[in-house]
Formats: sequence, structure tokens, C-alpha cells
Amino acid sequence: MTETTRSDAVDTPRVLLSKVPEITIWFWIIKILCTTVGESFADWINMTLGLGLNATALIFTVVFAAVLGWQLRVDRYVPFVYWLTVVVVSVTGTLYTDILTDDLGVPLDVSTGVFAAILAGVFGIWFARERTLSIHSIVTLPRELFYWLAILVTFALGTAAGDWTLELTGWGPGTSVLLPAGLIVAVVIGWRLRANAVLSFWLAYILTRPLGANLGDFLALPSVDRGLGLGTALTSVIFLSAILATVVYLTRTRRDVIEGVEPTDAPSGRERIMLAYYAVVAVATAALLIWANAQPHEQAASEEESGSSSMTETLPPGRAAASFPPAEISTFRTIAADTLTKVHGGNQSAATARIKDLETAWDDDEATLRPMDKAGWAVLDGRIDEVLKAIRASNPDPATETQALTDLLTELK
Repeated sequence: MTETTRSDAVDTPRVLLSKVPEITIWFWIIKILCTTVGESFADWINMTLGLGLNATALIFTVVFAAVLGWQLRVDRYVPFVYWLTVVVVSVTGTLYTDILTDDLGVPLDVSTGVFAAILAGVFGIWFARERTLSIHSIVTLPRELFYWLAILVTFALGTAAGDWTLELTGWGPGTSVLLPAGLIVAVVIGWRLRANAVLSFWLAYILTRPLGANLGDFLALPSVDRGLGLGTALTSVIFLSAILATVVYLTRTRRDVIEGVEPTDAPSGRERIMLAYYAVVAVATAALLIWANAQPHEQAASEEESGSSSMTETLPPGRAAASFPPAEISTFRTIAADTLTKVHGGNQSAATARIKDLETAWDDDEATLRPMDKAGWAVLDGRIDEVLKAIRASNPDPATETQALTDLLTELK
């Protein structure tokens, strides 16, 4: 899975031992664990700190810069430093995509295309300058910088592409794991059949992001949403502990240390043939997504929302929240009121950011509130959906936003 170029010792001013791990089964295990943490830990931090998405992203950007600086200063692969950087970049990349989607209202298909174009640009410049994209050649500072920039973009791209897939298909968290898992198996088969190792690596690397994110959602979501109900906090603790245990093991055994740079292999005829194999996989995946998008999941969702609306008609205004703890309802009402103030002030971006806090708090409390009063929960869930739809519309209408928020505040009395 490697390719190298001219002598690094001769052509570059700073030559290091390899700064990345060997690609073994341990690499992929930790990578999937890190991507799961990127999804669950970002959500948990955002909810726990209550700072909002933008402030949380800023904090993690600073943390990422500090951790990356540490990684750049070491002169060889150090498991703890390397994987700490991956965990932080996983969280940071996830937050960047969430900002585009939730705060700026960028459609997922657009953000997926933008991140794909950025990644292609990074790879193009990297290859034009270094003549290789192999991670086994990360022995100079420029290559290491290209590498971490590519890693950051792959996390953002994987998040956007994974969320877009869920939006298209309407699949639940358990089912959604199967697509990236199946595509990773297809990539492994291609690699075993002598497809280009560097291309295979980066394809698998991108696909582990939606795989880990979907796995995290499956573990964290409540059982009513076909998850295991562990919550974001417990899921984050479990996976962070697993990452730490694996890193300690690798530090002691050195099973993932690259001892030397492997020689360059010229592209073979088989590699060119396997490009057609990957093209067929891509076409088949697109066909599957088109088919899934055509299925009646959107109609079912509409019927569920209609059911919620009918429940609204059967409950007197302000009675939906009667069975729920006052503290939680007060939190929801405060966020909704803040959002309404921002809408009236003409600050759409701030309103979009603030309503994310409501969505996060509501989802976090669902496992507790829903069993208390299913009818009341359905009413409030429907009202919140109406608010989210109004505020995140491509062209938000202040009158529609105001009405949706006013209806929600009425129910939250």
C-alpha cells in the first residue's frame, strides 16, 4: 500500500523517521473508534458546555492547533500523540460540517461537493509537489502538513456525505451502518485484487467516517429511535477508553511502527483495470441511493408529522408540556424565546445557531420525556420540527418563523 519518490535525504531539508503508523488491522480499529468519538463527543461537549456550536468549534480549533503543534514537533511516530491528534481532528471536522449545515443552512449535497472539491485540490497540490500520496512517505514537514490537512477534510467530507446519505434514504441508525461497511469491504476486495494501494487507502479512510458516525448514533440514540440508548456521554467514554487501551497496547508492542520506507512500484496494468472496478462500485452505490430515495420513507415521515399535528388538535393549547419536569420545559422555552428575539432583530444566522441548542437539548432529553407522556411528547416534537423547518429553510420567512416559534412557546407554557 505504498509508493515513494526521490531520495528524501537528498531533496528535502528536514528528514524524519515515519510520523504515521503502519497500516495494520489496529490502524483501522482505532480509526473507526476515533470517528465514532468524533460524532458522539462533539455532541456531548456541545450539549454539556451549552456554548453553542460556533463557540464549541472555536474551542476545538484551538485545541487542534495545539495538539497538531505537538505532533509536528515530535521526530517520529508516537502512538499517543498521533492518535490524540486524530481524535481532536475528528471532533473538529465534524463541528465544521455541522456549522455549514445547521448554522449557515448549506444543503448537505452542496457541502459534500464542496468538501470533495477541497480534498481533490489538496491531493492535487500534494501530488504535484511531492509526486506521491503514500502515507509511508510522511518523512518531511511539508508532507506531514499535507497529510493532516487531508485528514481534516476527509472527516468533514465523511460527515457531510454520511448525513446526506441518511437524508436521501431515511434509513435508521442500524441500517445506515451497512452501506459504508459494505463499501469498505468492496475497497478491501479491490485492494486484494491489486487495485492502487494509495487510492484504496484514502477511499477506506473517508468511508470509515460515516461508518463510525452511524455506529455512534446507533449506540447513543434511544430505543424508540431504534438505537441502544447508551447516550452520547457513555458512548464517548466507552470509545475513548477503547482508544486509550489500544494505544497503550501499541505503545508497548510497537506493532504499528514503520521500520523503513518501501520502494516505489510503477503502476501496473492490474491497477488500471481495478479503476474500472471502483467505477462500477460507485455507479452501483449511486443506483442504490437513488432507489432508496424513491422509497416511501418521506411519505411515512409526513404521515408521522401529520399524526403529531392531529394530536395537537386533541390537546388544549399549553397542555402538551404539563406532564414534563418544569426545569426542562423552562430550558426549551428560554431557547425558543431567545431564537424569536433574534428573528425579530433580523439576525438569521444567530437564530439558526440558537435553534440548534433546542434541537440538541430536545434530542438529549427524549429518552426521559417520551415515556412520561407520549401524546404530549409527540405534540412538542411536531412543533419543534416546524420551527426547525422554518428557520433552516433555504429562504427563511420571518413571518413563518415567528408563527412557528409562537406556537411552540404556547405549547411550552
